[in-house]
Amino acid sequence: MAQRLANSGLRFTPQREVIYDVLLSKRDHPTADEVYARVRTDMPNISLATVYNCLETLVQCNLVRAVNFERGPTRYCPNLHPHAHFHDEQSGSTHDIDLPAELLEKVSAVLPPGYDAKSVEIIFRGKAQPRVDPAAP
Repeated sequence: MAQRLANSGLRFTPQREVIYDVLLSKRDHPTADEVYARVRTDMPNISLATVYNCLETLVQCNLVRAVNFERGPTRYCPNLHPHAHFHDEQSGSTHDIDLPAELLEKVSAVLPPGYDAKSVEIIFRGKAQPRVDPAAP
């Protein structure tokens, strides 16, 4: 984290460290307000504006991804590996979905000649079904 910030000409600060640690500790795609509530336990005097500014900095330095759903607040994801998201419209929760490399290649192959995407975002929306154990009575 310190190196990525330095490469962008930014300082490593305690606020940025705590916010990044909060994102890594529970990978549930929190909103800025949720990050703020969690960070206040370690930094009671931090402001919501500081949280927003730190999150924006972490996104700009490619330490976290901003994930947006229609008209909803931005959520933050520290998983930088290629993956999709499943947004449970009933609970509001968001989950990472691993994507096979060959699927990403096929998705990129549908681009017209001359187009070169630097990233692909796939979002599934729906309702998460409870897992049923086939061995359960």
